[in-house]
Amino acid sequence: MPTLASGPPEPHHHRQVAESFGTDPERYDRARPRYPGELIARIAGPGREVLDVGCGTGIASRQLRDAGCAVLGVDPDERMAAFARRSGVEVEVARFEDWDPAGRTFDLVVAAQTWHWVDPVAGAAKAARVLRPEGRLAVFGHAFRLPPEVARAFAEVYRRAVPGSPFSAPQADRHEEVFDKAADGIRQAGGFGAVERWRFDWEQHYTRDAWLDQLSTTGMLTWLPEDKQAEVLDGAGAVLDALGGGFTMPGSTIAMVAARES
Repeated sequence: MPTLASGPPEPHHHRQVAESFGTDPERYDRARPRYPGELIARIAGPGREVLDVGCGTGIASRQLRDAGCAVLGVDPDERMAAFARRSGVEVEVARFEDWDPAGRTFDLVVAAQTWHWVDPVAGAAKAARVLRPEGRLAVFGHAFRLPPEVARAFAEVYRRAVPGSPFSAPQADRHEEVFDKAADGIRQAGGFGAVERWRFDWEQHYTRDAWLDQLSTTGMLTWLPEDKQAEVLDGAGAVLDALGGGFTMPGSTIAMVAARES
């Protein structure tokens, strides 16, 4: 079993978690939420050439393509890339920091729910190199806010299954910290104008099956052995049964957007 340090991990130092999502790309693509249409409309445009960093199964890539963009994905996992290709997304397999752009440049670089797996300064510097003048870097992702009683119950389930893991205690809302680090990385890298922060609020009701389906695609589970995954899912299912079979969760999609300076 991969070992994570105690305390809140720095995600980009734990590639074994990032690269475990491809164990079931079909489930990942089915269960993961899409991005708000308002966000896609603000960054997309007919004919724009887009680089999707950590494109995974192509969820954001397809939304951008459907909005008229020409999209190239980069992802370190061949399994995820193969799934995205089946839906018509062009993907090159590499870590973004190691990827060779071969002289290509783009109007837009996006990272949808993936930038925390990239070194925030090195990644932003590379994005600046492949962006055309006044092209934009858009880093966005979902901030899930479990109801407190649900978060505590899930943390207890995880603590019993994987004692000592950083996921085994209720986590404070670290989403703002994640996006603050992204913004700081963009500023430290240089080459960009002011960083804008956009927020799109939403609310989602999850049935028992829908939540367990999504939970199975998260880094909390994908890096665990199958018996531990089953133990967590069984425990989470029992929690949801006790809650009446589901719950409603408020959340937001947050975007950090900056234009490359000319």
